[in-house]
Parts: sequence; C-alpha cells; structure tokens
Amino acid sequence: MESSIQVGISGPTVWVRVEGKGSFLNSGNFKEFARRMLDRGYREFVVDLAHCAMMDSTFMGTMASVALRLKELGQGHLHVVHCGNRSRDLLSGLGLDHIFDIRANGATAPECKTLERGGTLREERKREQAETMLEAHEALCEAAPENLFRFKDVLEYLKQDLHHETTSK
Repeated sequence: MESSIQVGISGPTVWVRVEGKGSFLNSGNFKEFARRMLDRGYREFVVDLAHCAMMDSTFMGTMASVALRLKELGQGHLHVVHCGNRSRDLLSGLGLDHIFDIRANGATAPECKTLERGGTLREERKREQAETMLEAHEALCEAAPENLFRFKDVLEYLKQDLHHETTSK
C-alpha cells in the first residue's frame, strides 16, 4: 500500500489527511509543512485518519509537537477526525488525548494535494529523519511525562546517532 500525506487549506483550517501509514518516513514532510503553516499564522489543524492504516511513534510525536507549539502560542487546536478505535487506543496510550481533540467522525477533508519531498542528498535526508524522530519522541515525553520511561532507549539511541553523524563529518 502506497502511503502519503495529503494537505489542503480550507478557510482558516489546515487539513492533513493520512493515506496508508503515518510513519517516520513521512513525518519530516509533515513537520516542515506544519512549521510553514504556523509561520503563516494558521492555528487550526485537522488530521484526518479515515484512510490511515497505522501510525508509528514518530508520526504521533510529530502531531504532538504541532499541538504543543499551538499551546505555546496560546491559541489554536489540533483536531483528529475519523479516528478509529485502534488509532484512538494508540493516541490515548501515549496520553495524547489530553492535547488533541479526538473524534470518531468529523467533516470531510477538502481537496488535498500530496505533500512531496524536496530533493535532498541521501546523507542529509538520513540526518533530517533522525532529527525528526528525536524531536517527535521528545514531544511525546513533553506531552505526557510517563512516556519518558517508554522511549528512554529510543531517545538515547537517536541522540548518539545524531552525535555520531555530526562528529564523523
């Protein structure tokens, strides 16, 4: 199954539709897009999981970092719509139901375009991916401190990996 992140804007709302898997492979694109939209003043984000087969911790952490950034700005929300029981269990299990508005139903996403990856070198992409994964897992721990125990080893590994990348150049 081909996985992609579809994005669109409808009025003041940014829509993100997950097609297939929300994973570390497409979290970097999502992170950059969300950052650009936040910089442009958008404060309402809707993540549509109607066609989402699964999410990994990096993708959920990327969603958490957007919600935490909105909280830091003091305005806006991240809404999760068309969230099935499995996805709800995953999000709740990480304590993210405290920072997201999660619904089983919701409006249908407007016309969306596939979020494409810009051309970057393989080495650069690997480093960006590791940075995105580290930021996402740090956001999970910030959102719910009990996640630190769950992701302690992942955080340590990613920090060492990034440190190694930096010192080996």
